[in-house]
Amino acid sequence: MQAADVEFAAVTKPVVPLLTILYQDEYLVAIDKPAGMLVHRSFLDKHETLFVLQTLRNQLGRHVFPVHRLDRPTSGVLVFALSAEIARVLTEQQQQQGWQKMYLAVVRGHLKEAQLVDYPLKEQLDAIADKKARQDKVAQSAQTRIWPLAHTELPVAAGRYPTARFSLVALQPLTGRKHQLRRHLAHLRHPIIGDTTHGDGKQNRAFSQHTGVQRLLLTAILLHIRHPVTQQPLQFNAPLTGLQQLFQHLHWPADDSWYQQHLPQLWQIK
Repeated sequence: MQAADVEFAAVTKPVVPLLTILYQDEYLVAIDKPAGMLVHRSFLDKHETLFVLQTLRNQLGRHVFPVHRLDRPTSGVLVFALSAEIARVLTEQQQQQGWQKMYLAVVRGHLKEAQLVDYPLKEQLDAIADKKARQDKVAQSAQTRIWPLAHTELPVAAGRYPTARFSLVALQPLTGRKHQLRRHLAHLRHPIIGDTTHGDGKQNRAFSQHTGVQRLLLTAILLHIRHPVTQQPLQFNAPLTGLQQLFQHLHWPADDSWYQQHLPQLWQIK
């Protein structure tokens, strides 16, 4: 290889981002997953080269074990175990509904009342990965709690009206169905902005043109678990990375401390 080739390779080598670590001890690590990053390698996107799992392994210099996941376009709190045994304990804890999760989402329209969405969802099967799975499965129970936090109206013409309304909502999934939050909000006709699968294409484009934001506006902002060894409560809060400027523009709370203080209180509201 010539010197010029070496120089070119150095220039074109992709830059691997450092992941933000929210918490770490000898048993587990919690990170702030960036939007747009796959958790692990998938044959559904063979051309992708950056993955949270491998990036975190390289960053820590040790093996990590996934215990849950976030969709590629979703950002926020993601936990990994540092041993197979701790991964088993955390997985069982989650399956027994021992975790409390809270998400933030920007949705279409003014969603004004707190509510419990109890709407069964049919399992979403992938044409390739699930081609041998049964196609006639009955809908599965699915529940999501929703709290409105803020509203706005923008001079965005996405239809026959000259303005468009949007809401900031907190979401707590009580079950763990695939794309549950996105599907439940679409069922309420308040789809999440930036959702290209279950959302409103016209609203997505209009919002993006007005704000410059093109991502799915869904982030896993808070996770409450029990420590797998000490059983002490642990709470992980993701920062509003990438959303602060948008929230400031919309005149919504843009300080991380506001969400750290107010969101846990919602769990006490029945």
